[in-house]
Amino acid sequence: MEPAGLGVHGSERVRQVLSDYVELTKPKVQSLLLLTTITTMYVAGDPSPLLVFLTCLGGYLSAGGAGAVNHWFDRDIDVQMARTATRPIPAGRIAPRAALIFGCTLALMSLLELSLAVNPLAAALSFSGFLGYVFIYTVWLKRRTPQNIVIGGAAGAVPPLVGWAAVTGSVGGTAVILFFIVFFWTPPHFWALSLLMKEEYRKVGVPMLPVVRGEAETRRQILLYSVLLYAVTQLPFCAGGFGAIYLVSSLVLGFGFIAGAVQLYRKADRRSALRLYLFSLAYLALLFCAMVADTHL
Repeated sequence: MEPAGLGVHGSERVRQVLSDYVELTKPKVQSLLLLTTITTMYVAGDPSPLLVFLTCLGGYLSAGGAGAVNHWFDRDIDVQMARTATRPIPAGRIAPRAALIFGCTLALMSLLELSLAVNPLAAALSFSGFLGYVFIYTVWLKRRTPQNIVIGGAAGAVPPLVGWAAVTGSVGGTAVILFFIVFFWTPPHFWALSLLMKEEYRKVGVPMLPVVRGEAETRRQILLYSVLLYAVTQLPFCAGGFGAIYLVSSLVLGFGFIAGAVQLYRKADRRSALRLYLFSLAYLALLFCAMVADTHL
């Protein structure tokens, strides 16, 4: 006879708990953040695999901690939205207090790990991203203004700064440009998603742009920010830091982004919004990979 709590059912329970805590860290979001960190590190220099690993570990802990605290704070609205109702806290699989402690612990672990294993500047930048996402975006802006994504998006643009600082010990002009690329990419990316989720945001009282200003204005803002993003992505080449590979890639990808935004502006349908949202994910990944190819080929 197996001891109580052990065996197949016990193992399944352990796996479920571990899976729930991993879900609190928002791993899907993390993958893109880590990609911008890693690619920036290789643009900044020739980091060792160990340095890349240690930087990504600290970055994951910091962003994961922010994600967990976000889950804790938004539990009251998550339970009302179909997209988020099955998350660990609203589904009752993890206690709110446990999620909060978990998130804060991850953030402190990140601060310590990056300070000791990488450098204090990278640690400070990563921790600032945690604070910005939790206090500026989640607590202050998300439920107060339709500009929540614009201002709060700065927190999600921190990973390139962390990657650059990890390799060079400083924050150079190129790193700042990469920060602004992610900064201007964020609004059209999330507004495309918010068009798909408008009624759910309206239901829980989150003032996303489509809810407050309407879909037509949201599509106009998406197009505007797509053009601004296109302009900002030309700065690395104009500043002399990148060559033909990056230039061609940024032009082609930028044209595709604007074309998607124009299609959404004209058609105003859910399919166009979904296509732009999905393209924006590939866009950022391919753009940053093009930077690495340009500097190392």
